Amino acid sequence: MAALHTTNRAMFWRIIRRLFGANPGRLFVMLLALGAGAAVTAALLNLQVDAKRRLTTEFRAFGPNVLIIPKGASAASPETLPESTVHLVPASSSSGRVAVLSTLYLVASVFVPQSGKSLSAVIVGSNPLAILTGSVVPSPTPGAILNVPTPSPGQACVVGARAAKQMSLQQGTELVLTGGDRRESCRVANFRQAGGPEDDRIAIGLRAAQSLADLPHRISAIELIVPGTPGEIQSYITDLQRLIPDAEVRPIRQFTEGEAKIYDRISGLLTTTVAIVLVLTGLCVMAAMTNVAMERKMDVGLMKAIGGSMRRVLRLFLAEAALLGLAGGAIGAAAGIFLSIGLGKAVFGVAARPRLIVYPVAVALTILVAIISAYPLRRLASIRPASVFRGEA
Repeated sequence: MAALHTTNRAMFWRIIRRLFGANPGRLFVMLLALGAGAAVTAALLNLQVDAKRRLTTEFRAFGPNVLIIPKGASAASPETLPESTVHLVPASSSSGRVAVLSTLYLVASVFVPQSGKSLSAVIVGSNPLAILTGSVVPSPTPGAILNVPTPSPGQACVVGARAAKQMSLQQGTELVLTGGDRRESCRVANFRQAGGPEDDRIAIGLRAAQSLADLPHRISAIELIVPGTPGEIQSYITDLQRLIPDAEVRPIRQFTEGEAKIYDRISGLLTTTVAIVLVLTGLCVMAAMTNVAMERKMDVGLMKAIGGSMRRVLRLFLAEAALLGLAGGAIGAAAGIFLSIGLGKAVFGVAARPRLIVYPVAVALTILVAIISAYPLRRLASIRPASVFRGEA
């Protein structure tokens, strides 16, 4: 029995080799079609996986996406939180470390001794102050980007672009902030332009703001930069609300919802394109398999005449299709992953990172397409050996 099994296996692989060598030109065309389909599939799948990470990174650059505020807080009756609430915030989520920013808001009078100008402005005390200095512009040239070393939070302040324009501020200008009977001074370190209400605010160190507002160890809000997908961020918010029941935890929806919508559109477009590419690949291979079915009637008739079952005969051709899919997929998927690096650079401005999970998925899809494309071979099941040998089939 063992010797028969070995003989059958040897005969199986001998027939497979003969099938592959029967028509090298057609074999090349099918391998080319499967390889091209696998390359495009792997490239688009790798971009799809990398797009999630890329969008998450890009949206985090806009700033905090989760807020922790006192329950019942409003503009008419501002409430505060104890500063110790920060220690209850988990330092990491399922997708990475969480950046935490404590803030205190107040309204104060701003006086510029150098020019004598003054105005009332919203003061934001933040800890750390450096988190607010990611995108800054100097007042003389509003379109330029400037990176200036930030002094220590107790001496530095970051002024919004509109407030800086109203007071004609320059870097290094000293400001005097007055709230009630309390006064603080700082020097302008950076100018911030965000295109929102932040452009009218002045950011100072948290300790200076607490002293100015006479609210020691109190904060207005905790701003978080939470990495991850919208679903992961929502899960983190749910856990956070359970840890801090006395505060209200809410997402900044224009960031989380915007990220989800953009990713869903990109993902849907790439998935549709992958499906179309696989269908076209399958049609190309199916056309070649139709020719195979017509050319191999004599071989199938002979196999059935010497006692071969139709199931074993079809298994030979399906094995040939699977091996074609494996070869084309292995070569094409590797090329596609490298192709996605260039496409990522063209689309996102940064090369896509190769994802190992994409390779076996692309190869498996190519094998599946190759097997499905062997559907025309079912016509061989109806062949009768006598008709083939008489030349009637």
